[in-house]
Amino acid sequence: MQRSSHGPDLIVLRREGLYCPAGDFHIDPWMPVARAVITHGHGDHARGGMGEYHGTRDGLPILRWRLGEQRFHAYAYGERFRLGRATVSLHPAGHVLGSAQVRVECDGEVWVASGDYKRQPDPTCAPFEVVPCDVFITEATFGLPVYRWPATTDVAREILEWCDHCAREGDAAVLLCYALGKAQRILAELGALTDRPAHLHGAIAAGVDVYRAEGIAMLETRTVAESAAGADFAGALVLAPPSAAGSPWLRRFRRAQLGFASGWMRLRGNRRRRGYDRGFVISDHADWPDLLRTIVATGASRVIATHGNTDALIRALNERGIAAEAFPTRFGDDDA
Repeated sequence: MQRSSHGPDLIVLRREGLYCPAGDFHIDPWMPVARAVITHGHGDHARGGMGEYHGTRDGLPILRWRLGEQRFHAYAYGERFRLGRATVSLHPAGHVLGSAQVRVECDGEVWVASGDYKRQPDPTCAPFEVVPCDVFITEATFGLPVYRWPATTDVAREILEWCDHCAREGDAAVLLCYALGKAQRILAELGALTDRPAHLHGAIAAGVDVYRAEGIAMLETRTVAESAAGADFAGALVLAPPSAAGSPWLRRFRRAQLGFASGWMRLRGNRRRRGYDRGFVISDHADWPDLLRTIVATGASRVIATHGNTDALIRALNERGIAAEAFPTRFGDDDA
């Protein structure tokens, strides 16, 4: 698509977040609104207090886990539904289970709000789908050329090698990772390489249970709490949320090395500053090359960047003749 808009913008930025006037709904609003379209279940996108929630059928179990029972409307990927004068559909974003891009069409014009997305293969969720549009609202969490991801299978092998190293040192291998999406992806990748069970912090186990209930195949796991007092975890892989770092929970391991799985680990300085023994580059967001190729593939003549390093991405797009600007948004990196 290479047409320009002649009418008012289909999606604008309001105090509550992204808003579609034609459909009278918000996308991932920051504060309570009457009608919210939710891209996925991470806490910086799905919040409580909305009058009603519209999201994907695949993502509904996560929203129920995170938000409790609400007034939910769930749709299959690609299913079209009407909100006001707008025709809306949700398309795979490849970010986490049930994650979606929001396609909005009105008066022959199409906008797509990407939410968070990635292009790397992930056995735990539907792969990203390119959705042609006139205007593309793209995340830019890792919108700098330095961010380029290695193959996740290779990183999974590095994690296993680290576990072997920890076994020789008599240490537990405590890997910090986010409880929704990242932990499950790691377990799915490891399941193809080993049959050694992983041990889980309780906060990780809850999200893993949600994925298992949806039929996602992952490595066998058991909770740390199930292990006998004084159990030897030398060489065992233990998945825990970042909040476990420096907490009393770590004292149950006589000796432990601390790793962190995140796109932020692409920069060694981040690992050193945070005091991790190892950093593993695994992200559920698009890296720099994938941001650029995705934007070009949509055919959008106008791009609006949000969430992160928008300046560098805008410059790169302008150099390619694509009109680009930014929406300043509240965001976190709890799923990076």
